Amino acid sequence: MLGTDFRTGSPVWIDLGTPDTDAAAAFYGAVFGWRLVSAGPDAGGYGFFQKDGRTVAALGPLTEEGARPAWTAYFRADDVEATAREVADGGGSVRVRPISVGEGRLAQFTDPQGARFAVLQSAMGLERASEDDTLVWVELHVPDPEAAIRFYQDLFGWRFEEMQAPGMTYRVLSIGEGDQQQGAFGGVAQLQGEQEEARWVPYFAVADADAFVAAVRDNGGTVLMPAADVPDVGRIAWLADPADAVFAVLKPDPRQG
Repeated sequence: MLGTDFRTGSPVWIDLGTPDTDAAAAFYGAVFGWRLVSAGPDAGGYGFFQKDGRTVAALGPLTEEGARPAWTAYFRADDVEATAREVADGGGSVRVRPISVGEGRLAQFTDPQGARFAVLQSAMGLERASEDDTLVWVELHVPDPEAAIRFYQDLFGWRFEEMQAPGMTYRVLSIGEGDQQQGAFGGVAQLQGEQEEARWVPYFAVADADAFVAAVRDNGGTVLMPAADVPDVGRIAWLADPADAVFAVLKPDPRQG
C-alpha cells in the first residue's frame, strides 16, 4: 500500500481545488475529522488538512478558468522541467508550467486521455498514509488502460501486474524498484459508461465504510456507489462532496495487510 517513503513516481501529495474552501473544510472535517491549517497569508487561500497534527491532504481555491472541483494526485519527480517535456512529447498537455513552491517545484498536466495529475519535486510530502482517514490508493480510470500505462511508464518507470476483477481486467501499479507488491500504490481501470470522464480517483482508508457513507449523506455529499465488498480488497464506496469533487473510501480487508 501507499506509504510515506517517497521515491520517483510515488504518490507524494494530494489536494482539492474547490470554489468554497470554507464549505469544503467543514465537510471534510465532519466526515474525516480533518482540521484545516492555513499555509500562510501569502498562500492564496491554500491550506493543509491535518489529522492528529500531521498533514494528510491539502485544499485550495480553484484558479484555472473553467476548472471544476476535483482532487489532484501529485507524483514525485526528480526533474519537473524534464517531466513537463516528456508529458508533451507523449501526447499530454501542460496545464500549469513548472513553478517554484517553497523549496521545491511543481507542475500540473493532463494525460493523453484527459486525466489530470501533477508532479512535485520537493522534500515535502504527506505525513501520514494508509491508515484510517488518510490516502491509501490512487486509481486511474481511462478508455485505454494499456495506452495509459505506456504513457506513465515513460514518465515514472512504473510497473504493473494484471489481476481479474468482476467484469474487467485490473492493472495494479507499483513504483519501479524493490518488491512489486510492497511498492503497489494504485491501479488502472477501464472507464465504464459513456458519461464517465477519465480521471484519477483518490481512495481514503476508513474504519467503517457504511458509517462513512451515512456521514457523507448527512453532511450534504452524494453517494455515487454504495459501500460494497470487493474480494481480496475490502469494502469500498464512491462519493462526491457537496461541490461534486469525486473521491472514494476503502475499508481494507484485514487479511490483505
